[in-house]
Amino acid sequence: MKSTLVRQDSDKLAEVVVRGMQEKKGLDIVVMNLKELKNAVADYFIVCSASSDTQIDAIARSVEEEVEKLTGQNPWQTEGRMNREWVLLDYVDVVVHVFLRDRRQFYALEELWGDAEIRYIEEETVSAR
Repeated sequence: MKSTLVRQDSDKLAEVVVRGMQEKKGLDIVVMNLKELKNAVADYFIVCSASSDTQIDAIARSVEEEVEKLTGQNPWQTEGRMNREWVLLDYVDVVVHVFLRDRRQFYALEELWGDAEIRYIEEETVSAR
């Protein structure tokens, strides 16, 4: 029973993260479902690109704000804010990666987790709430 609850929580968290990315026009958003992979470090990796270091920071802050507002969670750990090429927000079950485009291509996380179920989020306007 508990594992079902945890999965539902990580599913909900993943959707909230995507919404936070979309709020600040995150590019090429990809949701990698790692739940079925042996030895996966999280249920989801969610990746997006940004066109500038300023946008990286805006996307990361938007994700943090959306998640905190809707779930009450804060990241367990954050990395990369000083470097401003790649910010990682670790929510334990959901790990968020916000990259500058060239850094994303260099690290190619989608290829590293090629066995994952990958969902590409179409770029669209954010619906009014």
